[in-house]
Amino acid sequence: MVKDPVCGKDVDDQKVDGGETLGVGGAPVTNPSFGTKRLHQGKWYYFCSMGCRQRFIGNPARYLESGEQA
Repeated sequence: MVKDPVCGKDVDDQKVDGGETLGVGGAPVTNPSFGTKRLHQGKWYYFCSMGCRQRFIGNPARYLESGEQA
C-alpha cells in the first residue's frame, strides 16, 4: 500500500499494477477502478482516482514539496 499524494488515501499499488492491460499500440493501460498511477521525474505515483491524478498533473510541486494534501 502507498499513499495518494493528493488526498492521502491508501492505494493498493500491487492491485493497480496488476490491473494493467495492453491498449492500442501495445501501451500499458491501467484499469481506473483499482486506482491509477503517473510517472513523474522517474518515480511512479499512485492515486485513488483520476480526479486526484489530474490535480497532481496540474501542480505536482504543490503535493511533493510541501506534502500538502487537499
